[in-house]
Amino acid sequence: MQVRLYPDTAQEAALRATLDLCNEAADLASAEAFQRRIYSKQALQRLTYGRLKALGLSAQPAIHVARKVAGAYATLKANIRAGNLGKPGSKRRAKVESTPIRFRADAAQPFDDRCLSWQFADRTVSIWAVGGRLGRVRFGCSEQQYATLVAYRQGESDLVCRDGKWFLYATCHIPDVEVTEPDGFLGVDLGIVNIATTSDGTRHSGKGLNRVRHRHQRLRAKLQRIGTKPAKRLLKARRRKEARFAAVTNHRIGKQIVTEAERTGRGVALENLGGIRDRVRLRRPQRVTLHSWAFHQLGQYIAYKAARAGVALVHVDPAYTSQGCSTCGHIAKANRPNQSIFRCTSCGFAEHADVNAARNIAARGAADWAAVSLPNAA
Repeated sequence: MQVRLYPDTAQEAALRATLDLCNEAADLASAEAFQRRIYSKQALQRLTYGRLKALGLSAQPAIHVARKVAGAYATLKANIRAGNLGKPGSKRRAKVESTPIRFRADAAQPFDDRCLSWQFADRTVSIWAVGGRLGRVRFGCSEQQYATLVAYRQGESDLVCRDGKWFLYATCHIPDVEVTEPDGFLGVDLGIVNIATTSDGTRHSGKGLNRVRHRHQRLRAKLQRIGTKPAKRLLKARRRKEARFAAVTNHRIGKQIVTEAERTGRGVALENLGGIRDRVRLRRPQRVTLHSWAFHQLGQYIAYKAARAGVALVHVDPAYTSQGCSTCGHIAKANRPNQSIFRCTSCGFAEHADVNAARNIAARGAADWAAVSLPNAA
């Protein structure tokens, strides 16, 4: 849960000094971990605890700094194993493997309940800082967020400074909702021309989103060519605007899809699109569109909204869903004469191509659910 902090001038200065010191300490611990090749939480904590305390950190912040560093190296190793940083021997991978991890001055710092306490009635927090504990730091959020915080907040909260604004990312443990047995599935085909198309025929057009992205792309290129200080300031100010627009759009689409599935008593079937950027080969003008397409984010939003609503969710193999006929099952490239039209060369069935693909996804979702929930039915 993202919660905005409203510190006064003195409180903001103390928070800034605290974040700076924590990330300076994280850099020190990271260099030590890299030099000695010690990356586990407990071992790194034992190795660096004394030096971190000597920098001015209290016991719990020092422990959290060591754990943050260990977590960063664990994430780096996972990305290397997954191939996200290039193949063995590539320049990018060699660079990250040959240097210790560095932390930005405003990188997030976790706090547990010993360092951070919430006064919900007053809408304030008390937080550890370098010069002494800060009390009565105001926070603000919506009423829905406030109710969630009061009912479900547990564990750590991350202190974050973003574009001069202060936030706490609070962990909320919300109980699982029992998944309702679905009466069929609502298939969702994710795409670029249409961000999402359902098997009911609802199409969420990507035209507006892609228009905004292309405008931002042109503006970024223009400002980068100019290269002056004012141009760089404008680039920095606008860097998250496109991401915020895409996130709001994906939230809206995800909510509509899950609400429709819940209303009709169905589950949601999505394509498993993992690794699509590596599999798909496109012409150069189309690559920017694919790589800026937030399909993974939309899938995550649908997944968590479905989980909170108790709606069944399955991910299906997307192979040939766009070339197969949802009526007779015939698969052929010729079934897709162009991007938007599907016309089966076997039975003559015609439909919008994305709707046909979504119906295939819905059918696979029902089959996969039956195979898992009723494995011995046959």
